[in-house]
Amino acid sequence: MISKIYRLKENEVKKVLRKRSKPFFSYSLVLNSLKNKQTHNRFSIVIGSKSVNSGVSRNFFRRLFYENSRKYLELAKENSFFDFSVLIKKETQLNKVDQKAVQEFSKDLNFVFSKFFEEEKANANIKFNFKK
Repeated sequence: MISKIYRLKENEVKKVLRKRSKPFFSYSLVLNSLKNKQTHNRFSIVIGSKSVNSGVSRNFFRRLFYENSRKYLELAKENSFFDFSVLIKKETQLNKVDQKAVQEFSKDLNFVFSKFFEEEKANANIKFNFKK
């Protein structure tokens, strides 16, 4: 789990979703982004009740998302940080017992973020500060 300063509040999530920038898609996820004036990236995830069958699964995938997004906290260009909001598509079924669903979720998450940062790198022609 990441610290609260790196997470978006509800009204900030709505702002990211309202301001239409180019979304990035995978099979089960949609990544929306918006440039912020902070000194770090911030993250949120929206998991609808139709995608999971219990609150326990929803919290499991929410924690998994924040754990996976930890590596993207400081990955940014100079003075260019973003607010990220990830939406789970309606037809996606997430179940914490199904290991395949957990692996697919992590794989899609890494795919969408790598796609975003590759495009940002191509648009800016500036090297990113990769930290492992």
